[in-house]
Amino acid sequence: MRYSGLIEKYRDRLPVTDSTPIISLAEGNTPLIELVNLPKILGHEVKIFAKFEGLNPTGSFKDRGMTMAVTKAVEAGSKAIICASTGNTSAAAAAYAARANIGCFVLIPEGKIALGKLAQAMMHGSTVIQIQGNFDDGMRLVQELANDMPVALVNSVNPYRLQGQKTIAFEVIEALGDAPDYHVLPVGNAGNISAHWMGYSESVRKETEACGLCNGQCPYHPKEPRASKRPIMVGNQAAGSAPFLRGEMVKSPETIATAIRIGHPMSWNLAWAAVRESGGWFNECTDDEILAAQMLLAKHEGVFCEPSSATGFAGLIKDLTAGRIKAGSTIVCTLTGHGLKDPDTAIAQSSQPHLVAADRGAIGELISRFL
Repeated sequence: MRYSGLIEKYRDRLPVTDSTPIISLAEGNTPLIELVNLPKILGHEVKIFAKFEGLNPTGSFKDRGMTMAVTKAVEAGSKAIICASTGNTSAAAAAYAARANIGCFVLIPEGKIALGKLAQAMMHGSTVIQIQGNFDDGMRLVQELANDMPVALVNSVNPYRLQGQKTIAFEVIEALGDAPDYHVLPVGNAGNISAHWMGYSESVRKETEACGLCNGQCPYHPKEPRASKRPIMVGNQAAGSAPFLRGEMVKSPETIATAIRIGHPMSWNLAWAAVRESGGWFNECTDDEILAAQMLLAKHEGVFCEPSSATGFAGLIKDLTAGRIKAGSTIVCTLTGHGLKDPDTAIAQSSQPHLVAADRGAIGELISRFL
């Protein structure tokens, strides 16, 4: 049966009805990739799985929330949407607005957006507005504009965004058969860690819950994915943009990880609740640690994620080294976006191409150096 997107798959667990006009690009259903080389290289006896959200239609996890946000905007009669973005949100909003045949306005920080993401927003036909300020300035402005103009705000303050993003937890449980021991991810605006926790919380099976046919005497076998536990949630931030580590908002955040360069996260309280209720913690990583983690994933596992995504894995390396993760644990690390979102950063830290003559001997000599 053809997969047609996360709303259709999880319709009974999302706020939609039979008459809701679904706006989808067949998002979700992303792979859960077991890392087979890095645990050995790092010297830790754990199982690590990467939930690679970079294989969504626009290359990031934002598609999960955007299918719900735009679906509900269309259902409410909206003719246009608006968002502030560091890049991925604008790409997703533009694509889903194009799919819905409605207008899209995106506010982005001038000079602070990866070119891959800017290209997406432009190609999908949105009206791109560069502001002389950062994401937090843009967030304030779009909230004001949405209050005064006939445009639907689709940033993560829109509750339907988190409803779509919670489906990551459903898919992880389906793939593993239960929730992992730890779930690690990057944190910027903090909607994603909040949505993950929502999904896991909704999936926990109560001990007394049964299938309704056997008075609790047979194995529980529900229609939807269920878990026996919730994972410990670990949120990782870039050191130059780490309000959760500072305990207060950051006025001028700065990091190579552009997607999480956010000083005033909109889901502040929800994220704190997710970490505290799960017994988890927040961590921070330097730009050098983030880029090193991105390279490790690409060179040793064949998984190319953007720097912001690698922040979660960089934090996991630190926690494993510090002994905060129990041996034998199962860990899921959400990689939020594809590496092609930010090709300039990737190329800058990679080995440059070797220029040789178009000669078999010269090429063979070069190859022999590496054998």
